[in-house]
Amino acid sequence: MSPSTVSLRTFVEIDSLQPQLASYLATSSQGFLPVPGEACLWIEVAPGMAVHRLTDIALKETNVHLGEQVVERSFGSMEIHYRNQSEVKEAGRIILQEMETTIGSRMPCRIAWLEIIRGITPDHTTLINRQLRKGSMILPGKSMLIMETEPAGYIVYAANEAEKAAHVTLVDVKPFGNFGRLTLTGSEAEMEEAARAVRRAVDNINACARPPAAPERAG
Repeated sequence: MSPSTVSLRTFVEIDSLQPQLASYLATSSQGFLPVPGEACLWIEVAPGMAVHRLTDIALKETNVHLGEQVVERSFGSMEIHYRNQSEVKEAGRIILQEMETTIGSRMPCRIAWLEIIRGITPDHTTLINRQLRKGSMILPGKSMLIMETEPAGYIVYAANEAEKAAHVTLVDVKPFGNFGRLTLTGSEAEMEEAARAVRRAVDNINACARPPAAPERAG
């Protein structure tokens, strides 16, 4: 693997996995299951195959556990976790060293969509509850927060920060592909607080990320 050919898309450390998010990740995980309170690191790189080498070095050099790995042609993602935050931080340091880069080279997080739908109808909740979700159900009359981020992996950090800040119910998290998607439910006031929390989370990421690409000028 040549470091010059690998791009760091997502690099985000979670100090303490919140109960609902940890349970959700454990439900979808194909590796070692995370538990609430563990530290977690989510990484996404391009091209996808490069994630194998980064996974290998992190597991050989530290005691972290691999919870998830998704390898697509364009992007590759990995989630590692451990009860000691220092082990997770060391794994992150080793990965950045292997890539000959720093956390500041990660892509900034762009909120592609953020909206609160209030007083959701029974028909709407039934459809969402029957979809391929791995979280809790939505109840009629509750409010729903929906969010999309680019890159996808940052949605995990947003979900964790929302659960820290508000009494939310986690319905779905999709941290793979071109865009990450998050669905939360609860009272209108709690969704407003969750929205503020996810915006703060994005600001925290972008405080240490490479500048956004300049828009192309029209010819």
